[in-house]
Amino acid sequence: MHEEIQALEANSTWTLVPLPPGKHCIGCRWVYKVKYKMDGFVDRYKARLVAKGYTQQAGIDFSDTFSPVAKLITVRVLLCVAAARNWCLLQLDVNNAFLNGDLFEEVYMELPKGYKSSNPSLVCKLNKSLYGLKQASRQWFCKFSTTLLSHEFHQSKHNYSLFTIGSGNSLVILLVYVDDINLSRPNIASVQAVQTKLQSLFQLKILGPLKYFLGLEIAKSSRGISLSQQKYALSLLEDTSFLACKPSNLPMDPNLKLNLHDGDLLPDPSMYKRLIGRLFYLTISRPDITFAMNRLSQFMKAPRVPHLHAVHHLL
Repeated sequence: MHEEIQALEANSTWTLVPLPPGKHCIGCRWVYKVKYKMDGFVDRYKARLVAKGYTQQAGIDFSDTFSPVAKLITVRVLLCVAAARNWCLLQLDVNNAFLNGDLFEEVYMELPKGYKSSNPSLVCKLNKSLYGLKQASRQWFCKFSTTLLSHEFHQSKHNYSLFTIGSGNSLVILLVYVDDINLSRPNIASVQAVQTKLQSLFQLKILGPLKYFLGLEIAKSSRGISLSQQKYALSLLEDTSFLACKPSNLPMDPNLKLNLHDGDLLPDPSMYKRLIGRLFYLTISRPDITFAMNRLSQFMKAPRVPHLHAVHHLL
């Protein structure tokens, strides 16, 4: 918590002022999280000060909120190209990413718990974006993309989270997902130059070769790149109480006939929809279940008991 407050003050995130007449003040709270490594062991403990964005008023405290993120198909294509051409993959992480975004609106926030001030009646006038604000992710991406474009990067028009710089052997591809940055390049000298440039613009953690990204466990060798979602799959099986079940040889019975009308409707269709959504994410590293997933996703509007049994078989 002390480190978080220090980072906020060093970034000039707020200015302590009396609350102007006619203005309202939003709340804030501390959020604690345990970060895990890809093997499931504890990496570090985090304390994050977040604004209570649900108390913001549209048109007063915020306007636009949408922010693009990297599409999973783009991640897969980048990994395919890197594997085919034996490119290096490097992962970076932006420290306190959302705190870099500039606020265009006038937002006031109460003093955080544990924050020592000589005048407790003052409030924080936010100069920079803060986690929890409705527009936080949008303002961060706006700051990040604008900064890159001003330093000779080119932004893809097909995926706004994809940037390139240089050409030929000096080409470097940058893919960003919120605050996770992946660099891919034909040679190591080019990426070191880009890494140095990024470090001069933002506070970064150099995580080394790409190993764990968006729940994907990534292993690179001379034979190519292998993807695994073991931790994600085990978590899914544990949450659905299928962890100790006898395995099946096929993801779906080839003789199974499913339609929209047979069987009773599920009392809680949201459970079926959540399972389908989580299983779809697993198709990144398990293409063998793709056909079954496409078939089962056709019954999302009105799932029935036989459809759920087929999902259980897939699990």
